[in-house]
Amino acid sequence: MASLMVRKRREVPEWKRRVVRELVDLIKKHKVIGIADLTGMPTAQLQLIRKKFRKHAVFRVAKKRLILRALEEAGLDKSKFESYLQGTIMLIFTDMNPFKLARMIESEKVPLPAKPGQVSDREIVIPEGDTGLQPGPILSTFGKLRIPYEIRRGTIYVKKDTVVAKPGDVISEELAGLLQNLGITPFEVSLKILAMYDGGVIIPREQLLFDIEEVKRDFMDAAREALGLAAEIVYPAVPEAVEAAIAKAFREAKALAAEAGLLLPGLEEDVIARAVQEALAVAAALGDKAKELGFEVTAAAPAAAPAEEKAEEKKEEEEKKEEEEKEVDLSEGLGGLFGF
Repeated sequence: MASLMVRKRREVPEWKRRVVRELVDLIKKHKVIGIADLTGMPTAQLQLIRKKFRKHAVFRVAKKRLILRALEEAGLDKSKFESYLQGTIMLIFTDMNPFKLARMIESEKVPLPAKPGQVSDREIVIPEGDTGLQPGPILSTFGKLRIPYEIRRGTIYVKKDTVVAKPGDVISEELAGLLQNLGITPFEVSLKILAMYDGGVIIPREQLLFDIEEVKRDFMDAAREALGLAAEIVYPAVPEAVEAAIAKAFREAKALAAEAGLLLPGLEEDVIARAVQEALAVAAALGDKAKELGFEVTAAAPAAAPAEEKAEEKKEEEEKKEEEEKEVDLSEGLGGLFGF
């Protein structure tokens, strides 16, 4: 009789159970779950970020398998998260607006020291001034990096600002050590948000960190175009459109009445000014013939703008002011929508 091999089921360690329970509890307590990539993030810098945002969110680092188990036990669809749980991942639990929190976290830059072999993405400068370092073997590093110096009052003094690295340069061991001794942290790092989960929807990084100024401009352009269309068709449901249409009709009616020479109440100045302009134009066109016909033509001083032009200018100023106020209101509305 063949022997039966019974494989003993491995007991799940208590620490793993505890991690899953804690994650489940956090998932149920918070409406928003963020997923951040910790690749290249030093522990010291991560602690600074966690401390900065501890009033806004709870941060937890866990293995992918434990995270998926916790999501499943909390009743969430783990398949929505799986593609983002690659590499070293940290979960962020919060009740904040996900757009606002993602932008806040990514904009928080923490200083990062240079490391040997690292490729610089920027220009690094040793500033002029007292380094506070005592002369000794370190002077050879100053010489190798071609940093002009002198000894003043027993310490090394850099004589002028000196570029020690340009974009694309590899940080040498000597330069990394010198920067550390000088307390210079030339680089910076921020926590990279991969996605946010809110109300059953995963919001990927590219949608979280859009260009807010560009979106504002698009909304404002759309609002202006919509108002112009509503005014053109005199859409009654939009009071601003009705007002604009009435103002336009009034201006056109005044212009037509002035052209026809109708001395209607309020149009006298416009009609007379137009008649004077036309008379002067005719006299100017006649030239010398005007004198032969008995007309005395004199150069007139520039006339003040007709009442119609003044009213038009005033109307344009008012419309511009109203448009600016609407843009401010629209901008504030966008802020409320995306949490800015």
